[in-house]
Amino acid sequence: MAYYKQNGGENVGSCFRNTKGLTLQVVTGRWFMAFSSFMIMSVSGASYMFSLYSREIKSVLGYDQTTLNLLSFFKDLGSNIGIISGLINEVSPPCVVLSIGGVLNFFGYFIIWLAVTRKIAKPQVWKMCLYIFIGANSHCSTNTGVIVTSVKNFPGTRGIVIGLLSGYLGLSAAIITQIYYAFYGNDSKSLILLMAWLPTAVTFVCLPVIRHHKGVEQPSDSKAFYNFLYTTLVLAGFLMVVIILQKSFSFTRSEYYITTSLMLLLLILPLAVVMVEENKIWKSKQEHINSENTPKPLNITTEMPNLEKVTQTPQKQVSCWKNMFRPPSRGDDYTILQALFSLDMVILFLATICGLGGTLTVVNNLGQIGTSLGYSSHSITTFVSLMAIWIYMGKIVQGVVSEFIIAKFKVPRPILFTFILAFPSVGYLLIAFNVPNGLYAASIIIGFCFGANWPLLFSIISELFGLKFYSTLYNVGSVASPIGSYLFSVRVAGHLYDKEATRQMEALGLKRKLGEELNCNGSECYKMAFIIITAVSLFGALVSLILVLRTRKFYRSDIYKKFREEGGTIEPEIVHTQNKIEQPAAN
Repeated sequence: MAYYKQNGGENVGSCFRNTKGLTLQVVTGRWFMAFSSFMIMSVSGASYMFSLYSREIKSVLGYDQTTLNLLSFFKDLGSNIGIISGLINEVSPPCVVLSIGGVLNFFGYFIIWLAVTRKIAKPQVWKMCLYIFIGANSHCSTNTGVIVTSVKNFPGTRGIVIGLLSGYLGLSAAIITQIYYAFYGNDSKSLILLMAWLPTAVTFVCLPVIRHHKGVEQPSDSKAFYNFLYTTLVLAGFLMVVIILQKSFSFTRSEYYITTSLMLLLLILPLAVVMVEENKIWKSKQEHINSENTPKPLNITTEMPNLEKVTQTPQKQVSCWKNMFRPPSRGDDYTILQALFSLDMVILFLATICGLGGTLTVVNNLGQIGTSLGYSSHSITTFVSLMAIWIYMGKIVQGVVSEFIIAKFKVPRPILFTFILAFPSVGYLLIAFNVPNGLYAASIIIGFCFGANWPLLFSIISELFGLKFYSTLYNVGSVASPIGSYLFSVRVAGHLYDKEATRQMEALGLKRKLGEELNCNGSECYKMAFIIITAVSLFGALVSLILVLRTRKFYRSDIYKKFREEGGTIEPEIVHTQNKIEQPAAN
């Protein structure tokens, strides 16, 4: 009896230790870090939802379209000027920049909510620009902390990683909208409040597990990310069906509760993939420990040279100012100045301004475009949600497809970038000439291309200029977005919209009162603006062809070879050698 009790106790204790060890492995592992990154990105898309709450800002504060587009420009400026976030992330762990992002998000959007609900006095325009800049700038900190860390953890599958993370960011507008309907009904002012507290709360919950995991790249990583992809496709399909049903039928609050609960279950579905992958790693560690417990003869003379493989002779440091015009080969680690003064970066930057400027104009002005073309407010909300789905599809498809094409056919990634810059012209022309129901097709085309731009841009930067200073260079590439937004959304679309609105008021013998919103109706409101944007987008596509020609030789090589060697060969050798050296002392 005592024997069975003793052995039963040992079995229970062993089971408890195994469960505890597996739980610790899951929580501290890089796959749970990937899952937490997905959760943060899934609620960080407030910048994509401007067209949903911009109508409240315009009506409550009495803005014309140029002023509203100025706000959208500062929103884009804030969400893309992340160089400071990048520099902070270069010298500190990801939790620092993520904490900054959470605080900025709450402060910025909470003050805007107070202004729109008239809980504070009407702010001056420059103050509203500052508040929306602060709120949107939190996304730079979030994206830097999450995307850069994930790319460094999974460098050999960076295209899929960036595509998935950007895809969750694209879906976030639809996800937040569903939560908003369940929590607040149809009060668009409360949507701003939700955008203030929800991303901040999720960021701080996931904060402890976002960290670097070095030297653990495995050949099977891509398979796990494809499993993540399948779960997100299920989520996106579910959201698509729900959005269509909500447009066709009038949902009650309880029905919104049901759909939102199902959405949240699908949102955490990738946790199953995490459990499977971490269980494999844990079992592998247990087998390794058991094999190491068997005494083996130590041969120091044959094992020690392995350490020399990873021992590098210190090289003399050269000032970054002296070598900024002497960059290394493509794919090696550029310094920040070498990348900034590189012709490749200049070409990429100019093409991005031309391409993203037009797509951002549609994303930021979709509500006003729909109103001027005679669509109902419910249809406009549907456009925004559908565009969120297609932004997700663009990010996912380009992240996966471009990675496959590069690996299989050695096609330069910039050639896909060229296509994505040219294709939105179809959507621009549908809006310009007010084709019947054309806004549906335009929102799909432009949303897809807008989403696809980001994983392509960030992947190209990481491949051409290396990962050493990726935190900063990632944000340098983003700066092109607000420049394009200001040129095309404010100076072109906003100006021409207000000009046509003023003409319409004068034709009716009316005069705009101070503080009264300025509205325009008809296809002429945006016609000339989108004809101009179409021409510029095609010019940007031609510019990007230069980058295709310059990088075609580079992409024919094995651009991820060194990451496979570093992750799959060097690190295991160090661990294996150290274990053998330490083993006799343990015995």
